[in-house]
Amino acid sequence: MARLDTRQKLAILADAAKYDASCASSGSSKRDSRGGKGMGSTEGMGICHAYAPDGRCISLLKILLTNSCIFDCHYCINRKSSNVRRARFTTEEVVQLTLDFYKRNYIEGLFLSSGIIGSSNYTMEQLVEVARSLREDHDFRGYIHLKTIPDADAELVHQAGLHADRVSINVELPTRAGLQRLAPEKDDKRIEGAMGETKLAILDNKDARKKYRSAPRFAPGGQSTQMIVGADDANDGTIVSRAKGLYDRFGLRRVYYSAFSPIPEPSAVLPLQRPPLMREHRLYQSDWLMRFYGFTPDEVVSATDDKGMLPLDIDPKLAWALKFREHFPVDVNRATREQLLRVPGLGTKAVGRILSSRRHRSLRLDDVARLTVSLKKVRSFITAADWRPTLLTDRADLKSMLIPAPSQLDLFTPRSIATS
Repeated sequence: MARLDTRQKLAILADAAKYDASCASSGSSKRDSRGGKGMGSTEGMGICHAYAPDGRCISLLKILLTNSCIFDCHYCINRKSSNVRRARFTTEEVVQLTLDFYKRNYIEGLFLSSGIIGSSNYTMEQLVEVARSLREDHDFRGYIHLKTIPDADAELVHQAGLHADRVSINVELPTRAGLQRLAPEKDDKRIEGAMGETKLAILDNKDARKKYRSAPRFAPGGQSTQMIVGADDANDGTIVSRAKGLYDRFGLRRVYYSAFSPIPEPSAVLPLQRPPLMREHRLYQSDWLMRFYGFTPDEVVSATDDKGMLPLDIDPKLAWALKFREHFPVDVNRATREQLLRVPGLGTKAVGRILSSRRHRSLRLDDVARLTVSLKKVRSFITAADWRPTLLTDRADLKSMLIPAPSQLDLFTPRSIATS
């Protein structure tokens, strides 16, 4: 086999990394580059664009150390039995690539994962060595996200947290049955055990930092995980409940959802088609409802159909509001923050503006229009000083009135994972 150069390896291992969605960099401490200014660029092999909660676009070098793997997970294109071109970086090559891209302002950080080679401990050692070398040998101040391996020794995972801004362990699939069927070499108890140890390490570090300012940081951006959607028969209600349980038990910063994508030469146990991308989008919206809008998992699940699936034509908050119309309309001049957050079309920022503005005057419908992005969805679920939707809330055709006509872009992909 011909020896691959670094560029050829980058093409293979950047493409192999595209199936991992969990690479946003929210929660990290911002670092400034100490190097000189280089050429600006926003495109390149291995460069992905993640978005922080404040809207900043952050470019990351997203690659695998290797796409070789001793595991044979049915849904993974890099599984042992897959007929794909293999490549492997040395730790020195990953370090040099990261530094070169960073100095030229191509990227602001590194997202590094890997197939399992040799053993879990050996692979984890290689990942940690990349991060250690960047931090200690080169004083790298960019963002680092390491995908850790649950089977690896706990001390190695701890070392990863000392060098990385964020660490993550993928739960892979929403249910134990799905994991046993599609990834029999992985164990959900080991995965959750590793997540629990990481949570304790993060909490211990926060306590240590309060007492001793010199205490080293441990994964200041927290930990995250990813679930594959549509590879097994888990419905949206199951996925929502599982995500909430992970947030509560392990203090995760994010749960990412990745729509299953058919792979070359697929296993016979996999579905033949990928789920609609809109399904992934609706799960992100339901995630937002639980994290920022005060919805419980049961409330989100109550918006699903009789098969436990979220509707694809409307967002989960609107689905819930249409199903439980007895909670509406709410008075924008009297309602609590919690009640206003339940109104379709009102986001957290709009609710904050309404609460602030109504301290000084009684709000009219025109005032609400100025404080929100769009009044079309909102007006059917609120009352104001000069407005009461006497007929709209009870109309049988309200849903069709509120669904916006899709733009050409919307026909292909949702533009945001935030909900309103």
